[in-house]
Amino acid sequence: MISYLFLLCSLLRNALRSRHHLLLENLALRQQLTVLCRQPRRPRLRATDRLFWSWLSRRWSGWRSTLVLVQPETVIRWQHKAWRHYWSWRSRGRRDPGRPPLPREVRELIRRLARENSR
Repeated sequence: MISYLFLLCSLLRNALRSRHHLLLENLALRQQLTVLCRQPRRPRLRATDRLFWSWLSRRWSGWRSTLVLVQPETVIRWQHKAWRHYWSWRSRGRRDPGRPPLPREVRELIRRLARENSR
């Protein structure tokens, strides 16, 4: 009897949710099934799996409820790491770091002054 009540509540809940949320939940569950079928033992997540969960957590507020393979805090940590990598990539220098080279005349002048003034 309790199982029928649970089934009825679940059916009612799904009927009231938007189609978009149901599609995202289905996508999340399919991704986890793919990871579990890929490896017989403890599943190892690839970079693409981590990217998927980071993307999904930004698009869908109910992502935590379907997550079985990892802790939600882990997904948030992946997001922070990806964000740091993105901004370090965006703010990298376009040219080689360091001092720009001196003109040839200035280098020759420095060498001449060093020869003439040995002390």
